[in-house]
Amino acid sequence: MSENRNRIVITGTGSGAGKTTVTIGLMAALKRRGLRVQGFKCGPDYIDPTYHTAVTGRPSRNLDTWMLPYDIMREIFLRASEGADLSIIEGVMGLYDGKDPLSNTGSTAEISALLESPVILVVNAQSMARSAAAVVLGYQKLDESIRIAGVIVNKCGSRGHYQLVKAAIEQECGIPVVGWLGRDDGLDIPERHLGLVPAIERGELDGLFERAADLVEGGVDIESVLTLAGTAQPLAWPEERLFSGGPCPNPGPVIAVARDAAFNFYYRENLELLEQYGATLVYFSPLAGDTVPGDADGVYLGGGFPEEFAAKLAADERVKRDLQARVREGLPVFAECGGYMYLTRSITDRARVAHAMVGLIPADVAMQDKLAALGYREATALRDCLLMEAGEVIRGHEFHYSKLTADRENYPFVYETKGLRGTGLEGYHSENVMAGYTHLHFASNPKAAERFIQRCLQYSRKRGEASGTV
Repeated sequence: MSENRNRIVITGTGSGAGKTTVTIGLMAALKRRGLRVQGFKCGPDYIDPTYHTAVTGRPSRNLDTWMLPYDIMREIFLRASEGADLSIIEGVMGLYDGKDPLSNTGSTAEISALLESPVILVVNAQSMARSAAAVVLGYQKLDESIRIAGVIVNKCGSRGHYQLVKAAIEQECGIPVVGWLGRDDGLDIPERHLGLVPAIERGELDGLFERAADLVEGGVDIESVLTLAGTAQPLAWPEERLFSGGPCPNPGPVIAVARDAAFNFYYRENLELLEQYGATLVYFSPLAGDTVPGDADGVYLGGGFPEEFAAKLAADERVKRDLQARVREGLPVFAECGGYMYLTRSITDRARVAHAMVGLIPADVAMQDKLAALGYREATALRDCLLMEAGEVIRGHEFHYSKLTADRENYPFVYETKGLRGTGLEGYHSENVMAGYTHLHFASNPKAAERFIQRCLQYSRKRGEASGTV
C-alpha cells in the first residue's frame, strides 16, 4: 500500500550553510498559513527536533539509516507524517556526509533517496557569484540519483548579489533557485548546547522563530517550495511493520520515565515500543523532588544535562535515598548518558565543584571543556543484562562533554562499543541496573525493549508475592 506524502529535504553544502535557519523559517512560515507541518531530522540529534516541535506543534522524529534498518526508517516517516500537509526533513552536516566517506551510508543523501524525496540545497554564497553554480553542479554530479530539485541561497550581500547567483545556477544546473536569505545578525541560531532544550520549551526562542519566518516569507518563494514538495511520488509502506500503531491491550508493568529539564533526551520510538510491548509509562521529575512512583516496576532515566542542575540534584537527599532503596529492593533501572551520570557517586561541574549524586555506580564524573565523545556506536553486550543477552548487538550514539572515572578493579562494563575511532569498554551493569553513555535506539534491536518489559514484570511479580497481593 502506498500513501501520498508531500515532502521536501532541506540540506546544505556543509555544516553552517544555513539549513537549520531555512528549515525553522519555512516551518514557521507554513504554520502561519494554517498548514500542518511535520518535522524530521536526519541522524541522531536531540536539539534540532526540539526546535521543530516548538515551531510546528507536532513531535519531530529522527530518521537514521545507520542505526535503523531501511524499512523501519521508512515506517517511522510514514507513521509520523500521517495527517500532515507537508513534511520537512532537515539534513545533517552536508548532503553526502554520513558514516562512510566512500559512500552515502547514513547520510542525508541516502535518506532522501530511500524516501524518494526532492531536495532543496542551501548554499552559502558569501563572496561568490558564478562559482556558486560550480558548487551546485558538483553536488548534482556526485550522485545523479539524488534529486536536487531546487536551491536556496544564503548569506547574500544584497538582492543584486542574489540575482547574479540565481542566474548562474539556473543556467548551469537547470534547476530553480527558489529564494534567498541575507546576512542577518539578528538571526544567529544559538550555538548548540544541551541547555538550549529547556530554553526552547520555555518559549525563550519564539522571537527567533518569528524572525526566521519573516525572513523566509520575504526572500523565499514558498509556493515554489510547496510545488516541489508536491512532486514527491507516493511512498509504499514496508511489507512488515515494527510498530502496531498503539499500546498493547494486555496489562504490563508500570515504567517510570524521568522527564524534566535535567532528563529529557529520549527517542520517541523507544517509549512507543515499551508501550507497544505492554508497559504503562508514568513520568516523574527528580529535579522537582519527585521520588520514584510507588507503583513503578522499572525506571528509565534518559539523557540530558544533570550537570547544569547538579547542585539542586545533589541537595535532594530524599530523592537519592529513595532511588537507592528501590534499587536495593530489586527495582530494574535503565539509564543513558545523563541518567548514567546521575547514578554515579559525583558530578564535578565546569567550575570544578563536586556534587554528590545517587551513588549506585562506583564511578565519578567530571565535566570537560571540550566534547568528550561524539558519534555512532555499535554496542555488543559483554554479559547478560537488563536489555540484552551476552553477545547481542544494538546500535546508538554518544554525545557528551563529561568523562567518567570508574574504579579500575573489576568494574562491570556492560558493552564493548565500536565506532569510527575503534572499540572500547563502556557502561555499567549490576543485577538490576544497566547504564551507559550510549543512547540506544530500541528499534535497532526491538528485543531490548521486550527484555526490559520482562524484567520489570518479574520484579512486579516478586513484589506482589512478597506483599501477598498475588
